[in-house]
Formats: sequence, C-alpha cells, structure tokens
Amino acid sequence: MFALYQLSIAIGIITMPLAIAARQAGVTLPLHRLLARIETAYENANADQ
Repeated sequence: MFALYQLSIAIGIITMPLAIAARQAGVTLPLHRLLARIETAYENANADQ
C-alpha cells in the first residue's frame, strides 16, 4: 500500500505542469481529490495494523 501511495504522489508531481497549463486554459483536473482519497485509504490501512 505504501508503494501505491508513493506512486500516486509521484504521478501528482509529474502531472503538475499539465494541471497548471490546463487551469490557465480554463480546465480543472481533480488530482487533489484523487490524492486525498488515496491518502485516506493509506491511513485507514495503517490504522488496521
């Protein structure tokens, strides 16, 4: 689960320039919601251990 969490963070960082360009063009990408969901799942998985 930790690897998936780290991978999602890396994908978010890599796609940041795309998100900035899209926002300037008037389009928003919901990456923050995806990262928040993955973070919650990661925290819930660690709480069970």
